Amino acid sequence: MAHFLPITLDEVKRLGWEQVDVVLVTGDAYVDHPSFGTAVIGRTLEAAGYRVAIIPQPNWRDDLRDFRKFGKPRLFFGVNSGAMDSMVNHYTAARRLRHDDAYTPGGQAGFRPDRATYVYSRILKQLYPDVPVVMAGIEASMRRLAHYDYWDDRLFPSILMDAPADLLNYGMGERTTLKIAKILDEGKGIEACHELPQVAYRTKNISQLERKATPFTSPSQGNVTEGGEEQKTDSSSFIELHSFEECLKSKRAEAENYHIIELESNKIEAATLVQKHSDRYVVVNPPEPPMTTDEIDASFDLPYMRQPHPKYKKRGAIPAFEMIKNSVNIHRGCFGGCSFCTISAHQGKQIASRSERSILAEVKKLTENEDFNGVITDLGGPSANMWRMGGRDKELCGKCSRYSCIHPSMCRNLDSDHRPLLDLYRKVAAISGIKHIYIGSGIRCDLFTKENHGWNYFREVVLHHVSGRLKVAPEHTSDKVLRLMRKPSFNLFVKTKQEFDSICRQAGLRYQLIPYFISSHPGCRLQDMAELAVQMKRMGYRLEQIQDFTPTPMTLSTEMYYTGFNPETMEPVYVARHPNEKREQNMMFFYYKRELQPQIRQALLKSNNGRYVKELFGK
Repeated sequence: MAHFLPITLDEVKRLGWEQVDVVLVTGDAYVDHPSFGTAVIGRTLEAAGYRVAIIPQPNWRDDLRDFRKFGKPRLFFGVNSGAMDSMVNHYTAARRLRHDDAYTPGGQAGFRPDRATYVYSRILKQLYPDVPVVMAGIEASMRRLAHYDYWDDRLFPSILMDAPADLLNYGMGERTTLKIAKILDEGKGIEACHELPQVAYRTKNISQLERKATPFTSPSQGNVTEGGEEQKTDSSSFIELHSFEECLKSKRAEAENYHIIELESNKIEAATLVQKHSDRYVVVNPPEPPMTTDEIDASFDLPYMRQPHPKYKKRGAIPAFEMIKNSVNIHRGCFGGCSFCTISAHQGKQIASRSERSILAEVKKLTENEDFNGVITDLGGPSANMWRMGGRDKELCGKCSRYSCIHPSMCRNLDSDHRPLLDLYRKVAAISGIKHIYIGSGIRCDLFTKENHGWNYFREVVLHHVSGRLKVAPEHTSDKVLRLMRKPSFNLFVKTKQEFDSICRQAGLRYQLIPYFISSHPGCRLQDMAELAVQMKRMGYRLEQIQDFTPTPMTLSTEMYYTGFNPETMEPVYVARHPNEKREQNMMFFYYKRELQPQIRQALLKSNNGRYVKELFGK
């Protein structure tokens, strides 16, 4: 009989359980859907025969009864902050407190603490000191080594040094979580999990590890050849990074660390990373190999209820669920390598694609929902058009440390054929009950070539899978800034718009192509934003949605922001850090607003960029 995983003691009693095997504690409300990580891990453990209960959004301010309600689990507590880093969830780029939370019923804020993974781990260890605590999720994953924290504006140690968890499971954790449960179920201690891939732990002794010389030489773009392929790299046992204390003294040391971390995180066959913190070490084991299609199918085919827990009905809808409830995720991972993105560091650079069978089966389940209106709001993933793409020669991929398969040039080993994706769209559209399929995920136009049928794909999307507005993300108009972002030249957006306009003109459609941009990214000066504003005026755009760069842990852009160096080259990078600088850059998006024009004029004149005043405002 279909059921939700229990979140109350009454539900546990109705199931006849005397003790729970694993208790998952999360900063999100419980939505039993494959797009929500806690549900995925819970269902994965349940399918392996374990009894799993969830404590969603526990009250950490009172007598801690929420944390006590299931008692002591037989195996371990699993802790995560939710689908987002709790600090990103709570604060804007201007460090202002947000007044809503998309992962809470009614969108209400205040149901999770700042740094939720730290807080939950401390409480659990205080209440149950002898029970293993395993932390996971995006907050733990991106903070597994020393990292810059934008909200405190300082370098933080590994989360393992502040949070008293026994183990950290980073990345997409189904396989590793099952291995942890099996080891503990066999009666072994949590230390036996230190040999597992894709975990991190702290220790006072690393004598058992085989050391490799630390390659702190002048960083470059990995070992990329001119043609885009990767030369052979040596993967080995462990690399010792600069210590946390060294990084506190030297931002250059922190930048050098990041270069090594990124190189290793992009490899399939990576080295173990070790970083000393005072008298202890944090050890990060290499990741698991990419999931196979059978494995990712098994995860998505689990018996999800595909709804929020009924307990939330009176509290209102959960915005994050409402956004994705009629969408279908078809793959994980991204080989785009954008500087400001954490997807490859968390989900991996290699694409793990679901089978056509699994996707079509989920769509059919979607059509059986009473409130389904026949419209799929998205059929995509981290990007819209990377399904079933990857290296032709997997042996070459195993030796590669490139941050991107498409930047600065497309790898000749990459199979980027768009025809399987087009065929999938048509098969989904043919299912009874489907009226329309929209593509809501970001489309990577830098994947389009004539040979891989990318422009044919674009035409199909514009004609059949757009609701009137298609959003793309050129991110900037300055090639200098775009190189630091690891994005293609703005000329690609110009070409894309020309193609878009031509398709719409021929079909008699009045659709819009909406560009997204980022202000205050490292390397971006006020002049660059003024040129962006001028370019938008010439193209007839009045931008509505904008994004100010927010440094988040474990991205290249964040490292540039904090250190002032580009870790790839160790060249200095200009950074707009002062709130006034960031505000002035952001204002340029709104050159057309009369109330802002005096301030924009003043900012341009003050910075010796008065030449842009006439282009933006006339005399």
